[in-house]
Amino acid sequence: MSSAAAPVDEISSLSLTPATTTVEESEFSQRVLIRSIISRPDGGAGLAGQTVRVGGWVKTGRKQGNGTFAFLELNDGSCPANLQVIVDEAVGQLSQLVATGTCVHLEGELKVPPVEAKQRVELRVQKILDLGTVDPAKYPLPKTKLTLELLRDYVHLRPRTNTISAIARIRNALAYATHTFFQKHGFLYVHTPIITTSDCEGAGEMFQVTTLISDAEKLEKELIKNPPPSEADVEAAKLLVTEKGEAVAQLKSAKANKDTITAAVAELTKAKESLSKLEERFKLKPGISNKDGKMDYSQDFFARQAFLTVSGQLQVETFACALSSVYTFGPTFRAEHSHTSRHLAEFWMVEPEIAFADIQDDMNCAEAYVRFLCQWLLDNCLDDMEFMVKNYDKNAIDRLRMVSSTKFVRISYTEAVAILEEASKERQFENKVEWGIDLASEHERYLTEVKFKSPVIVYNYPKGIKAFYMKVNSDNKTVAAMDVLVPKVGELIGGSQREERYEVIKERILEMGLPLEPYEWYLDLRRFGTVKHSGFGLGFERMILFATGLENIRDVIPFPRYPGRADLKAANRGQRRLWRKGKDLRRSPPSSTAMQGGFLQCRMLEEVPNEEKIPVRWSWILLRVPVFLFSSLRLHLGATILLHPVHFAISRVSTQWKFPILHCSWIALLRLRRIVCR
Repeated sequence: MSSAAAPVDEISSLSLTPATTTVEESEFSQRVLIRSIISRPDGGAGLAGQTVRVGGWVKTGRKQGNGTFAFLELNDGSCPANLQVIVDEAVGQLSQLVATGTCVHLEGELKVPPVEAKQRVELRVQKILDLGTVDPAKYPLPKTKLTLELLRDYVHLRPRTNTISAIARIRNALAYATHTFFQKHGFLYVHTPIITTSDCEGAGEMFQVTTLISDAEKLEKELIKNPPPSEADVEAAKLLVTEKGEAVAQLKSAKANKDTITAAVAELTKAKESLSKLEERFKLKPGISNKDGKMDYSQDFFARQAFLTVSGQLQVETFACALSSVYTFGPTFRAEHSHTSRHLAEFWMVEPEIAFADIQDDMNCAEAYVRFLCQWLLDNCLDDMEFMVKNYDKNAIDRLRMVSSTKFVRISYTEAVAILEEASKERQFENKVEWGIDLASEHERYLTEVKFKSPVIVYNYPKGIKAFYMKVNSDNKTVAAMDVLVPKVGELIGGSQREERYEVIKERILEMGLPLEPYEWYLDLRRFGTVKHSGFGLGFERMILFATGLENIRDVIPFPRYPGRADLKAANRGQRRLWRKGKDLRRSPPSSTAMQGGFLQCRMLEEVPNEEKIPVRWSWILLRVPVFLFSSLRLHLGATILLHPVHFAISRVSTQWKFPILHCSWIALLRLRRIVCR
């Protein structure tokens, strides 16, 4: 920040009321966080008169006073609220500043706005330090609200939206709360591997890690560039080795001098090395290495099959059996071809393991952890939660308060099934209720939202539907497993007491048709100093769904991965346009007023696949007659009143179901509305 004295003509504009407090710049950034200004109890009014530097992205911008100054709503991601900024035309080119998405680094004076203003403080810009401009015609995120589904096509830009930035802060708060809770209770954080050779769940839905395919592709290219030797080449090399060997033998029998024999031996060694290389290249064949008709994993990077982990539980158990209380928190993967709103291919899990703990201890820990997370959001992230209540789920905060202050109901699986069977006499479940089924989401939500109206822990599940590592109960029909069920999402946590008896867990592995060899290290934990221990796993994204009230899990993880999608921008989407005679229908960039209206709604047409694009003649026919009538009769007022609601309705319906005729009607009305409203 400049220390130079203010010019004389600016001194008079400074606030005469001294600032009651000061605000410091971020330690590692040349700016003051917007949160530290407007999140104060006085809304930042007490900072009036201070000169500060701020940076962020323009949410909205508009010129005022016949273009002599502009208002900007600036956000830097530190909080949901924006800082209002006023820029005079003498400071910078206003047209470059008002576009949504523009990045600015500004220096100016904080001032108290007029009494009637909503803001408690605003920034009068004195200097533009840095500027990252945006072309409004190409920027895909307008200031109008976009659907979360559309934003998934712009994963790299969607953090700039209010919703995704709020979710990011909530996710950060929950991650911080997770480490706080476990560290507070004496748990050690353990980093478990992402690459594994064993299947924790036994479901077989794992991503395989291999270099055999890439190695085969490299080999194929190399063999095309440098073809392998023929059989004749190998035979010739063998004959040469034989000849060189005989020559050495003859020299030795003739008692030739040492130098001559040494030279002959060197030639023989060179011939053998050449033969060895030729034989090695001769054996190379294009394609993936196989043995007995199967892929030869001995040639793979890890010399055996390897996978991306579906859980860090098995590995973190090794530390629990030595360090007592541990937890892991990291990404897990499942190759499940599911397109539901509750499944991802890559997701994060929180997995604690506790030595000397049974199923009751496990349930106690899980309940305390969930209640701690809910209270943490209420204490530290209330502004973002209020945003979610306003825009997505009006019950989100009430739900957090209920869970954080309510003791969880605990019932056995058998009791849960009995309750559901009784309920099925009065209501129809899509999934049949009977003992032995895995409870469906509708069953879980009935228990939490209808029957008990609180979180529920169901324990002692049938062993046939649970994993091999869960402790078998004395009835030999159930295992000491538990699920924490919450309103809105159903199952939030799954856990169990682990089977510590060697013979029992060995038998369970075989029962489930799993090979023993990949689990020998896991069995060693039972062979050598076995210990009673328990643990659970919390799906981190499900916790965020529960907290925010959002419906789709793809919206609560920064970079969603699911079948058919692993990139940051959807291929061939987002840049699709309707074309007419080789020209973009959107033409030149419109004014800011037009951007608030029909122009930006036209962006939704980019979502129309190529095969659904309509013949341009329909748009032209639908356009010509009404344009002629309205432009001739000059029915400006009546046309404006009529066209705005009609255009809005058609835009909604056509983008929802993509009716071709409505699409062309949309374009026609869009053009007509612009002409009439001029």
